[in-house]
Amino acid sequence: QVQLVESGGGLVQPGGSLRLSCAASGMVFRLYAMGWYRQTPGKQRELVASITGGGITNYADSVKGRFTISRDNAKNTLSLQMNSLKPEDTAVYYCNRYPPTDRYWGQGTQVTVSS
Repeated sequence: QVQLVESGGGLVQPGGSLRLSCAASGMVFRLYAMGWYRQTPGKQRELVASITGGGITNYADSVKGRFTISRDNAKNTLSLQMNSLKPEDTAVYYCNRYPPTDRYWGQGTQVTVSS
């Protein structure tokens, strides 16, 4: 069965950086577009960035120029490099296919941007 496990979150000051990772198993990873999503309490989960199997990327306007999505198809891993973090980036971050498959949501990783 498909399993997606996120890691790398934490507490960081405004302007700082974090790198999130997602380990995928149970799927032919290279065949699927993948995405990073985030959710804050009381709000719908939103797409942050997506990447096709071949590496074409797309970003939400709110993170363009600050976040970089990447993938390693040999290692079945998805990454999100987050720079110049802002308090409004605080959320639980999830990885999933793009578009997402409901049964593949994992636990996510908490990112808190605060001084």
